[in-house]
Amino acid sequence: MTTSLDPGAVDALLFDLGRVVIDFDLARTLKAWAVELGTDPSAMMKRLANNDTFHRYETGQVTEAEFFAAVRDTLGLKLSDDALRDGWNAIFIGEMPGIGPLLARAAQHLPLYALSNTNDAHIAHFSEQYAHLLVHFRELFLSSRIGLRKPNAEAYDHVVKQIGVRPERIVFFDDLAENVEAARRHGLKAVHVRSSADVAQALDQLGLP
Repeated sequence: MTTSLDPGAVDALLFDLGRVVIDFDLARTLKAWAVELGTDPSAMMKRLANNDTFHRYETGQVTEAEFFAAVRDTLGLKLSDDALRDGWNAIFIGEMPGIGPLLARAAQHLPLYALSNTNDAHIAHFSEQYAHLLVHFRELFLSSRIGLRKPNAEAYDHVVKQIGVRPERIVFFDDLAENVEAARRHGLKAVHVRSSADVAQALDQLGLP
């Protein structure tokens, strides 16, 4: 949590999506792709995340087909694009417990925005499956659409400019400490989210009934 949240202190709320609004599990994708998980399920995905094509896909610089070709090469798979897409989207578990009512509550008092590192395949999936949550947001700033990823400074600068509110009047919620620290360096108030209870506590501190 941050210590400077007071009633009337902010004009907008900015949320990450993954593990703040929508829960996910990387092992679900690897299982769907029939990848042998071994003792460290995250090791395989780290290999993929370290591939430059993954980051370029998340900033809209490569196509889905090019990304899936990199997946096949990196993980030694022989699946079709359709099978890879299905497995890629199997990552999503559901909404974070308790977040729906909190978003509805917050949206009654302040404009809500989202800033998320994501890609076109995931966007197509969660835009449909989680429309009931996304309806609370005035605008979604998605990395593959804006060409910028957290924690890069340009991503925060872009969003602050588009929202049109001074950074110190924005509260940012993210599950990754590096993104939270980067937001704070750029003048935003920021909350490190470990569960929806952290969001609830922030809303209470802001005096949102």
